[in-house]
Amino acid sequence: MIEHPFPDTDAWVLFYTQANLPVLRHTLHALEKLREHAETVNGRVLSSVILQDPLMTLRVLAYLEENRRKNQRTDITTIDRALMMIGVEPFFRNFESLPLVEEQLKAHPKALLGLLKDIRRARKATHWAREWAIWRHDLDVDEITVATLLHDIPDMLMWCFAPTLPLRVRELQAQNRNLRTTAAQQEVYGIRLQDLHLALVNAWHLPKLLATLITAIPQEGTESTDDSVVTDNPRVKNVSLAVDLARHSANGWDDPALPDDFKAIEELLHINHETLLHKLGLDEDGKLPETQPR
Repeated sequence: MIEHPFPDTDAWVLFYTQANLPVLRHTLHALEKLREHAETVNGRVLSSVILQDPLMTLRVLAYLEENRRKNQRTDITTIDRALMMIGVEPFFRNFESLPLVEEQLKAHPKALLGLLKDIRRARKATHWAREWAIWRHDLDVDEITVATLLHDIPDMLMWCFAPTLPLRVRELQAQNRNLRTTAAQQEVYGIRLQDLHLALVNAWHLPKLLATLITAIPQEGTESTDDSVVTDNPRVKNVSLAVDLARHSANGWDDPALPDDFKAIEELLHINHETLLHKLGLDEDGKLPETQPR
């Protein structure tokens, strides 16, 4: 476990690219059940299990790039295609005895809770992003799915390997509500997570399109490196707005940022406010029905 920040971004990248990424216990159990019938497992079913876990998704894409074939000329940007390249039975041979998030963070229950909340939020964002991509008739919905799921991966890595540090970031922001996220990150980690994200995308040689979808979106409290990408690219807006909606709605459906989110989503999908509320499962006042869980 990392208790003190590394001196620079390169040192963080070196650590994470050599780390044995843990996965959720639920993921491991689901894979073990499928392993019993590996010879008949459907790739789509296996993909659905992997895509419930951002860390497992990253493991698969990183593995594929590390073992990239010399004659592979196109980037693999989805888990379905990654499994086609790896093969189902070779996948099970190469992805066994994986470390568990719950075991790794057993001594850090607050960090485990923080990570699980981030993963839950990522799943919600991914669900919305996928629905909107289908509505928009996007050419590759699965790319949108993966990009959204991996949007907050630097935060998740910090929870896994440096559990006391993100808690310190939260403490600083609780003490000073005017403190920007990037300033708190700089003080605690010695770097901005946006910079780490960019560096990790390059270090893992993730596909260019996937990298663009992830890195063109500014992290909270940062500016995009290319505002025109966020403004004009509907695929990037698809991911960005889903991430924003998941983050803001996690604070409750009365979060003051939500009206702007709703307006932007309506413009992206070319739908009216009532239709959007219906798609989100909200009532006419923008609230969850009493019988529906938060």
